[in-house]
Amino acid sequence: MKKIAICGSHAFDTIMNFHDKFKNHILPDKTHMLNVAFLVPEMRREFGGCAGNIAYNANLLGLDIIPVATVGSDFAPYMDWLKKCNINTDFIKVIDDQYTGQAFITTDNDGNQITAFHPGSMGESHTQNILDTGCDLGIVSPDGKFGMIKHAKDFADNQIPFIFDPGQGLPMFDKNELLAFIKQATWICVNDYEAEMLSRTTGLSLSEIAEQVSAFIITKGAAGCEILSKDGRVVVAGVKPQSVIDPTGCGDSFRAGILYGIVNNWSLSKSADLANKIGSIKVANQGTQNHSLNGILD
Repeated sequence: MKKIAICGSHAFDTIMNFHDKFKNHILPDKTHMLNVAFLVPEMRREFGGCAGNIAYNANLLGLDIIPVATVGSDFAPYMDWLKKCNINTDFIKVIDDQYTGQAFITTDNDGNQITAFHPGSMGESHTQNILDTGCDLGIVSPDGKFGMIKHAKDFADNQIPFIFDPGQGLPMFDKNELLAFIKQATWICVNDYEAEMLSRTTGLSLSEIAEQVSAFIITKGAAGCEILSKDGRVVVAGVKPQSVIDPTGCGDSFRAGILYGIVNNWSLSKSADLANKIGSIKVANQGTQNHSLNGILD
């Protein structure tokens, strides 16, 4: 089985629920002087980070994964959790004088989210060498800026196929940096908002981006996803969840499904169908690493 290097953040997620809608409290004509507080009576702390969530789901699918990350001196409980899940921790490097990445996420009744993120030790991710993992496949997900640049270059220079998944890290990069990622990547996976940002920053249309990679995958939440490639556009319908409890980490769950399909030489539409199913399971569970995928491959 192919070894997959999963590069990106491992973070503690502090998740809060606002029992109303942001739009009822944010005045569009006053955003230049925004001063608003949301009462959040519910709060919990979860293990998260994009790469951590991808790794959790990929591990549930039985993939041979190697998380590559830099974390802080407070990472011990998360490390214990990964080991309990039998996830490889050989390439998770502790930076003693820094905190692990921290996300503070507030979700409203419409499923909208406002997130504040402290990167902490992620800024040292460029000190990790993905070639030491012996991987055959990779994914570059949100991480320290220089780490993402280095890992993408190392994958490309060594002809190791990889997914470029910039996520919320996309605004860190300028036009030329994003054009380089597009040139280097084998696949790109973003949500529809990020796709528009990528297009605007690079000056390329979605179809022009798709022409440069094997596939450009754009997720659309409950509506599923679309896959753009040189062969055209394919829409893969979403999967209705049993309930909508917590959208945090659904995109990361989706990416694990795409990786599973790639490893098993599935078509991307079949892979995306599995990925949508995994996302629908995740959204019905609180937290990003508390669900099971038992029976999903039957």
